[in-house]
Amino acid sequence: MIKRTLYFGNPTYLSTKLDQLVVRLPVVEKNPELPEGFKKEAQATIPIEDIGIVMLDHQQIVISQALLAKLLENNVAFITCNHTHHPTGLLLNLDGHTLQSQRFRAQLEASEPLKKQLWQQTIKAKIKNQAIALSVAGKEIQNMLHWADEVKSGDTENHEGRAAAWYWKNIFRDVLPGEDDFVRDPAGEAPNHLLNYAYALLRASAARALVGSGLLPTLGIFHRNQYNAYCLADDIMEPYRPYADLLVRKMLKETGGVPDLTPDIKKKLLQLPAIDIVLEGETSPLMIALQRTTASLAKCFLGEGRKIAYPVMA
Repeated sequence: MIKRTLYFGNPTYLSTKLDQLVVRLPVVEKNPELPEGFKKEAQATIPIEDIGIVMLDHQQIVISQALLAKLLENNVAFITCNHTHHPTGLLLNLDGHTLQSQRFRAQLEASEPLKKQLWQQTIKAKIKNQAIALSVAGKEIQNMLHWADEVKSGDTENHEGRAAAWYWKNIFRDVLPGEDDFVRDPAGEAPNHLLNYAYALLRASAARALVGSGLLPTLGIFHRNQYNAYCLADDIMEPYRPYADLLVRKMLKETGGVPDLTPDIKKKLLQLPAIDIVLEGETSPLMIALQRTTASLAKCFLGEGRKIAYPVMA
């Protein structure tokens, strides 16, 4: 079942009762019989079992410890944003699978040849999906397909970098004002801010799926930054990034420019975990596909499989 992504961008009090997330927020009552500006509370409830991601994007949101514990117990990915409305924190369950210790051990003991082969599969899938994204945009892709076919174990010749240079030069070329090539840089100019937001959602979804499969999101197969707590999430989300890129491209095309990160734009980006994608011939929401990807990765670590199940863009 597809889990819901909840976004809170106003002063809100969040608590729990009877396995429900209880939302209470102040509203101004417009009633001539009451004092001007009289405030009361509006309340709503949501079953916790239906939730996959919660994002808090306001400095005056209060959440109870009881709710936080229940959300994590149900493997909900919990994202917090700073005063500039950019995602800055991710909280995950520490006990996401009954055989977690067995899978941790298998992951820790994975051989270098295996990890290099898994990274080769990852980069092949990423470049192929980037090529399809470019074809949707009407761009040349033969070089991308060539690079995808030429990726070796561990991507020792850095075909990922070659493909990325061509990809970012072209993916937004016809929907961005001006003639300068776009440069992908998290701290760079727009629409990097839209990509950052979409990737934060993707990363949270990937980390949540990894925990649900009994794997350590911190220990990557390629990413090894000692300051990165989600190296494996960054690894397995790579072939999924083009889905976020096309979503941003669609928004740029619809608006005829680069929109600010308004509540309406965020609402559109929050649809990312629910978009339909194809994995092994079956169509499912992205969040469900990620669970299948991480389950296949766990089998690779356990010696029960040799291939990660990655999606192919339609």
